[in-house]
Amino acid sequence: MMQKHIPVMLDEVIKALAPAKGKVYVDATFGNGGYSEAILNKAECKVVAIDRDPNVCARADEFKKLYGNRFEFLSGCFADIADLVKEKVDGIVFDIGVSSMQLDEAERGFSYAKEAKLDMRMSCTGVSAFDLVNKLSEKELADLLYNYGEERKSRQIASKIVEARKLNPIQTTTELAGIVHQVLYKKNGAPDPATRTFQALRIAVNDELRQLEQGLINGLKILNEGGRMVVVTFHSLEDRIVKNFFAQNTSKKVHVSRYGNNKNVSKSAFSECSKAIAPSASEVVQNSRAHSAKLRYAIKSMEVNDDE
Repeated sequence: MMQKHIPVMLDEVIKALAPAKGKVYVDATFGNGGYSEAILNKAECKVVAIDRDPNVCARADEFKKLYGNRFEFLSGCFADIADLVKEKVDGIVFDIGVSSMQLDEAERGFSYAKEAKLDMRMSCTGVSAFDLVNKLSEKELADLLYNYGEERKSRQIASKIVEARKLNPIQTTTELAGIVHQVLYKKNGAPDPATRTFQALRIAVNDELRQLEQGLINGLKILNEGGRMVVVTFHSLEDRIVKNFFAQNTSKKVHVSRYGNNKNVSKSAFSECSKAIAPSASEVVQNSRAHSAKLRYAIKSMEVNDDE
């Protein structure tokens, strides 16, 4: 099998998901298959994996040969999980954001550290980062960098981008990073200041925040009572969406009178949800991608009507 990438917070994901014999689980962000492999090896269960990146199909074929009917791969966006998965499931795991495979493939244009044409399309189709950088107005670029990258110097960076592209289109990842570095100086030992700009473009190109919102809503529809939804995020915008979704759909501890009329006591989708769980200190040392990760999970209530 191809080189393995260790997925972030693997032990915590498996603990939260609690795979069991005879159950069905969805790995909504298959990537290189790290979560799928761990789930399949933990219990005699079935995994349905989803990914919109066509480059993972060869990896999925390897899994099919190894695990047979216990593994199924579906090509598509996890926002459409309720349409893609034709059965009720007992758990879903989402690993939000760019995968290690995509970062390692320089030609995909996700990394500011590796020279490649600006691309960042997970599905390899549609509008690319090159299109956004070279076609959006200065205001649109500034808004994008601020809203999706939480970049405080968004206006200055947008101005530099527009100034640079007047001479020639901005073609590569290193060109763009160099423009950002004209505004935010790169310091030894500190995170690269281009990180937020690249994050913002990637989120916009792949419509990631709307995909996450829809994935949570539609994932709930196919989750069995008592089923578990586990989400790993890597920045505050994603985590806020997950936190709010779980909080708004988790039952509050309300006193129910034995004598009164309890018609106004409503049922909620989840019986409980976790607080944010951080990776261990040792994992952060061993895997730099883990340093900003957070995990949250929720358990679906019993006897919930998904049409309510």
